[in-house]
Amino acid sequence: MQLQEILYSQGFGTRRVCAGLIQQGLVQVYMPNEPLTPVIIAQAATEFVAEGLRFRVQGVEWQYFEKAYIVLHKPTGTECSQKPSTYPSIYTLLPSPLRTRPQKAAVQGVQAVGRLDQDTTGMLLLTDDGKFIHKMSSPRHHVPKVYDVTVKHPLDDKQVNKLLAGVVLDDDPAPVRAAACEAVGEFHLRLTLTEGKYHQVKRMVAAVSNRVEGLHRSKIGGMALPPDLAPGQWRWLSSEELIAVQAAG
Repeated sequence: MQLQEILYSQGFGTRRVCAGLIQQGLVQVYMPNEPLTPVIIAQAATEFVAEGLRFRVQGVEWQYFEKAYIVLHKPTGTECSQKPSTYPSIYTLLPSPLRTRPQKAAVQGVQAVGRLDQDTTGMLLLTDDGKFIHKMSSPRHHVPKVYDVTVKHPLDDKQVNKLLAGVVLDDDPAPVRAAACEAVGEFHLRLTLTEGKYHQVKRMVAAVSNRVEGLHRSKIGGMALPPDLAPGQWRWLSSEELIAVQAAG
């Protein structure tokens, strides 16, 4: 693949912009025989094997990925929207290339796989793979999400059992059940869901006469939020993690 096409596919601008960056000597490539020292490439049409290619654009280190799969530790006070209404967007936490990766659809860049409320923290996946988003969001695939919930009133077995048996939410007559639920402290609930209705955790807890005071998503599928990923930080998923997050319960 030509170097300008590689840069374009990764979100570094239009093909013309990418060609200009290369011609100005602003792009360095890590060659297989010199993996530690990047080499300036000045010809936009220079061919490379794209998969796994590492390069530097205006000092920014990057690696080629055909599709982007990343995990973000969402901090509180952020919205999962490209056009936030009140709080900063989670997309401002990402580097520009991830926000401008070209797609065939009208919307460019990576998209959040589902949403977390502005006051909810924890594990959030983002990708430019539409099929992956559909699979992870569809209740048919039963991908479990684990939430650590801080509640206002003390928990008891009756509340836990109701959440496991199913509670009725105001917009759906069918009971909504937790796939797993346990009180891990007097005010701390661990709840596992396999679907994602609007404000679901908060509404389920309210249905058993309690109130959510704090909400954190700690796990998706078979992958927990990396402990070394601080709020606001992101990183690429490894191939093993990509398999793990898709694991059904």
